[in-house]
Amino acid sequence: MRILGNVLWFLFGGLFAGISWFLAGCLWCITIIGIPWGIQCFKFAELGIFPFGKEIIFGGGPGSCLLNLLWLLLSGLPLAIGFFLWGCILCITIVGIPFGKQMFKLAQLAFMPFGSQIIEL
Repeated sequence: MRILGNVLWFLFGGLFAGISWFLAGCLWCITIIGIPWGIQCFKFAELGIFPFGKEIIFGGGPGSCLLNLLWLLLSGLPLAIGFFLWGCILCITIVGIPFGKQMFKLAQLAFMPFGSQIIEL
């Protein structure tokens, strides 16, 4: 089921999402100050291409907390709200529930990307 979900996700927007996040990460990494944000964009790219079968583990310390606060204020809150709303829209139909759950996973990552890890299940 995980393979089928990833294939459908990839065909209907996962490739575009992954490439978009990868390019955003490259743009952030051009500047020295933006490298931490670029690395987080690469996390979104990895999860955006094939999200099924992956889980997010949250952790980190005071440095991660400070960077998450800056991320939340600058761009994380609109991203988290957008992913959450798309998840709600997808969960309206029975067929869209698995995809809605993946949007909720992306919303969690958009809320606190620093100090989090993506692991395979």
